[in-house]
Amino acid sequence: MSKIPLTIAGAAALRAELHHLKTVERPTVIAAITEARSHGDLSENAEYDAAKDRQGFVEGRILEIENKLGNAQIIDPSLLDADGRCVFGSTVTLEDMDSGQTMTYQIVGDDESDIKIGKISVSSPVARALIGKYAGDIAEVEAPSGVREYEIIKVEYV
Repeated sequence: MSKIPLTIAGAAALRAELHHLKTVERPTVIAAITEARSHGDLSENAEYDAAKDRQGFVEGRILEIENKLGNAQIIDPSLLDADGRCVFGSTVTLEDMDSGQTMTYQIVGDDESDIKIGKISVSSPVARALIGKYAGDIAEVEAPSGVREYEIIKVEYV
């Protein structure tokens, strides 16, 4: 399996979720299954079915996170030396060439992307258009409404 790029913050968030699933969610689900079993006939026991479904979700998510962390390539953006190029982990300030609006995004892994807090996935169209470019370059992004152009104002490694 190929390496999964993660920032230090993204890896820490996955580790925290894994810890929560193992120490809080897993014991809670086990207790719910035990409680539901004590109610008798399992064939018509909705509580038991719900608890088993939840257990399947929790165990699946634990395996998924362990797999991602096991295959992670953890990158510290503050240690990057990309000579001003947009790379994974960099924080990029852009200006929309049509509207003049400026925005700042950090290019992160798929699991840590959240547009509301300015983190875009490395596999998103915007990030793919930015990778390899420098401040002052124009990035063309293929959007559903047509091609959008963004000028790269600043590239930081924070």
